[in-house]
Amino acid sequence: MSVTYDVKLGYIQERATRASRAYIARWRVARKERSKSFRTKGLAYAFMSDLRQATRAGEGFDPITGLPLSMLMQQSSGPSFLNFAQRYLMERWNLTAARTRETEAYALFSLVPALVAGLPHRPADEELRQVLRIHALMPADRRKELTRTQSTALQWLEKASLPLTDLVEAHVLRQALHAISITFAGRPAAANTVRRKRAIFHHILEYAVEEQLFASNPLARVNWKVPKATTVVDPRAVVNPIQARQLLDAVSRVGRKRGHRLKTMFASIYYAALRPEEAADLRLNNCHLPTSGWGLIVLEKARPQAATRWTNTGKTHETRSLKHRGDKETREIPIPPVLVAMLREHIARFEAAQDGRIFHTGTGNSYSSAAHSYVWKEARRLTFSPEQVVSLLAARPYDLRHAAVSLWLNAGVPAVEVAKRAGHSVDVLLKVYAKCLDGQQELDNSKIDDALRI
Repeated sequence: MSVTYDVKLGYIQERATRASRAYIARWRVARKERSKSFRTKGLAYAFMSDLRQATRAGEGFDPITGLPLSMLMQQSSGPSFLNFAQRYLMERWNLTAARTRETEAYALFSLVPALVAGLPHRPADEELRQVLRIHALMPADRRKELTRTQSTALQWLEKASLPLTDLVEAHVLRQALHAISITFAGRPAAANTVRRKRAIFHHILEYAVEEQLFASNPLARVNWKVPKATTVVDPRAVVNPIQARQLLDAVSRVGRKRGHRLKTMFASIYYAALRPEEAADLRLNNCHLPTSGWGLIVLEKARPQAATRWTNTGKTHETRSLKHRGDKETREIPIPPVLVAMLREHIARFEAAQDGRIFHTGTGNSYSSAAHSYVWKEARRLTFSPEQVVSLLAARPYDLRHAAVSLWLNAGVPAVEVAKRAGHSVDVLLKVYAKCLDGQQELDNSKIDDALRI
């Protein structure tokens, strides 16, 4: 919404006829004459007094209606964007996982402070995000008490939040799209982040269509190019089997106990292509570990990490269904003898937690992502050259999963079987790992040579 501070207050004009008497308040906004009629002198002077107070407070005026923004907010019908965002999150709260709640709220940390009127005394953006994080975007029974400064920030935000119906205007939508295109520090955001936030914004507006607040999604009418996301695994991040074994050996040398406990967890990510949250919930009853030969893992659940404010239990880890699968769906993964032996040794040495989880701390808890990252960073430092340490090579534990899937594909395992074990669709699998398929070009060239010789 555009605003102007070019305001000049006029006078109260009395106009009488035989049947009635009216009092007309006159003022000028952006050099355009404005007027409003009242039945009594008191109402007219009260209105003019409100205009005067708004100008003294340095408040912007809407050049379209000629009203100060605070008065415009009061007159608008329907929910504000903040109110509707709160309703959207609360309606979905019990239907979504903690990480989904966190991701949606993170998008709103950008959108809500951007979709506001230019009222004076705006709090700092970080103050507004903090109020949203701990109070405004939380269920009532989870809201933290606010300090006086935070309460003032929330009051400003509630007053300044634009009416949801303002989002039919293209310039308002572009204002929102700009907000999700930059980081909180003001730098360009990663393409994947922008696409994710834009998808959430689109879904919020679709929900408004369902609520009959819009006839159609207004975002579809804005010509805005969605940045291209990175979905393909970079081959530079993929380790070969020798490097993988060296990294796993180095993991056990990190710390006094933590590295020993995490070595087999990382090995499960590499040899079975488990996602880290799947490895975190791997249990004894999920594993068939014979004394020789191949074993089998039957995955049932995952154990992702999220901030405690978003979880149902108030703990950082919660057990959920597998990614892209129903609540009781499983995934079977044959595992090689080397992983079978490592799991058997790990279980014998550390035993399982009370709930059957194989990988846990000494007190039975799940390791945090920070703990994973620290151990992995140290293992890379012990394994790689200085040039490799600053490279993309196995920069994250998750890259072990990429290495596993790439190895299976290049070993000639059919894509359907690889997708089944990794928990992908075949289409996604081939798209994501397209650049990691080594040797295919040479094979195809030899086939063409053979055909040309005929």
